[in-house]
Amino acid sequence: MSEYINNSALRQARLRELILQLHAGTPLETVKQAFAAEFGDVSAGEIAAMEQALIEQGLPAEEVQALCDVHVAVFRESLDQQAAPETTPGHPVFTLRAENLAVQRVLESLEAALQAYREGFHEPGKEALRSALSKLQLFDRHYQRKEYLLFPVLERHGFSGSSKVMWGIHDQVRAQWKALAALLAADTLPPLAELEARITPMLQAMREMIYKEEHILIPAALERLSEKEWADLRAHEEEIGFAYVLPGKQWQPHLDPRQAELEAGTGVAARSVSAAPALIPLETGALPAEIVNLLLKTLPLDITYVDEEDTVRYFSQGADRIFLRTPDVIGRKVQNCHPPASVHRVQRILDDFRAGRRNVAEFWIQMQGRFIHIRYFALRDAQGRYRGTLEVTQDLTPLRLLQGEKRLLDD
Repeated sequence: MSEYINNSALRQARLRELILQLHAGTPLETVKQAFAAEFGDVSAGEIAAMEQALIEQGLPAEEVQALCDVHVAVFRESLDQQAAPETTPGHPVFTLRAENLAVQRVLESLEAALQAYREGFHEPGKEALRSALSKLQLFDRHYQRKEYLLFPVLERHGFSGSSKVMWGIHDQVRAQWKALAALLAADTLPPLAELEARITPMLQAMREMIYKEEHILIPAALERLSEKEWADLRAHEEEIGFAYVLPGKQWQPHLDPRQAELEAGTGVAARSVSAAPALIPLETGALPAEIVNLLLKTLPLDITYVDEEDTVRYFSQGADRIFLRTPDVIGRKVQNCHPPASVHRVQRILDDFRAGRRNVAEFWIQMQGRFIHIRYFALRDAQGRYRGTLEVTQDLTPLRLLQGEKRLLDD
């Protein structure tokens, strides 16, 4: 074509056609040449919208994820020409980008340790690999902040395709970390070929993810999120933590004063109501909302409630939560709160509960030396109608160690 496509709908349709050609086996260079001839350039938002549309049209997220690097390869030259967004220390984007810079040095140290192993320094090389991997796994905090803070907000803006794909890649990287850790934990020296087979694809996946963040996710987020949304996100970052860096304090969100006044008024109203708390009638008593909240927080287990429309409505925030939850999960479809690889299991439980095929589903797993018991219960009212699902998670490790009897209070 002699002229670039300018109509946004036509551009999206043609982008999807090109990517579907890739999925059908058309050589990468052929697709790149067609893209260069027809488009010239493409924005991060267009790529994100294209991937989301493919998923909405029925292409499995796992298939989009599998060819995500190839998608970016088609558009890389165009993306490289776009200016990086400028942010201020303390802004969540600045922190994400600082962590991306820092983890590059950790990846280089892992490569250096692998090179030492190649050159015959097996024992020190193995120890250096262990050390570098331990540091590398701290980067999971970076992934978790994306998954539990940024992705839910993007979903509210209708942007979910790329986040599903990224979460799936995060899980692949975590699996690669785990496999490498198991290899390095053995008493014997691992074969060089096996080390390279574990490390090389992991390095590639992490570096490609950094590129996608910088050129697709971050620009798309900056384009969509309001100052208030960035401020809310920043307020919860410490709950998850940071990798290698600490956020600065220079960034101060510029919020609409009228919104601040509205929120302040709401706070005053809430305090005046709490002065004379109303009781919530229960089957066997009545309690103030404050006490109900304290009871739920004090239970020695974690609970999450998902309503009959599969929307997360509540989770208990105890002192020692087993699985991470942030306030951004409230109002989110539960299917979007799980990595793509496990969504089918969640959906089956919900479908079985809704159809009345079962009332309970339970699992138990080993996690960091702890024995975790996870149960799902169908909630049904007096007429037997399905009213949602209750998830109950408990660390049974100390209970499984109990023996004999204990009848006295500790001093």
